[in-house]
Amino acid sequence: MKLTLAFSPCPNDTFIFDALVHKRIDTLGYDFEVILADVEQLNQKAFHSEVDITKLSFHALAYITQNYQLLNAGSALGNGCGPLLVSTPQNSNKPIAALKTAIPGKYTTANFLLGIAYPNLINKEEVIFSAIEDAVLSGKFDAGLIIHENRFTYEAKGLKLIKDLGAFWEEFSGAPIPLGAIAIKRNLSEKIKKDIDGLIKKSVEFAFEHPELSMPYTRQHAQNMDEKVMKQHIELYVNKFSVDIGEEGEKAIRLLLHTASEKQLIPAVVEPLLV
Repeated sequence: MKLTLAFSPCPNDTFIFDALVHKRIDTLGYDFEVILADVEQLNQKAFHSEVDITKLSFHALAYITQNYQLLNAGSALGNGCGPLLVSTPQNSNKPIAALKTAIPGKYTTANFLLGIAYPNLINKEEVIFSAIEDAVLSGKFDAGLIIHENRFTYEAKGLKLIKDLGAFWEEFSGAPIPLGAIAIKRNLSEKIKKDIDGLIKKSVEFAFEHPELSMPYTRQHAQNMDEKVMKQHIELYVNKFSVDIGEEGEKAIRLLLHTASEKQLIPAVVEPLLV
């Protein structure tokens, strides 16, 4: 059986899916048509139900639980890995609500957390995540909401941290930060959903056991990223929650969705949420 599988070219995703895509594990007869795209593009594809299995933001997931279910394996949750609100030093003391801010996508979890922390910050514009630092440095924006590997590079470029939104969430909730979800079409059979969940878990476990085998695939799609940064990226975003969300991860996800629903930022979630 052939299924479409979409994820980002970021190191954490290519690391997770390498063994599955390249059949380093037994795929139980499943074949995968791989689609690589930026997370906000993946969110949009999911909104239109274009893909069978997809990476997407937990923010976006809230809008499509009638069509997709969350898998237990493959997601990105963690501590100390949330989005950062940054600016040039001259803008760092301005009132946050007044900042014209570049965001990596309306439906990203980063923007989700920004909305929870600063509901009055409304002057926002979508910019592809890899271009946000330069957009702020050029003066086009007062501030930028950065994600992924940019957390390792913004200081060297002369930008200043205004707010660590991951730390904000952890202080507020006492829970890890749910960032990126892996979801599957709800209308697929329970057997297929459970098979895919198990295969992604095995793919993550294989990557942890043989990290060197995934590196060529990761390097191929890492956009000329420094190898040290690439490994830092993987270490930060791939962890025990990527193998299995578990009780702690599920609690964090439900708390995030409940908090946002209470603030009327998202619709109510369709159950069952998890496969």
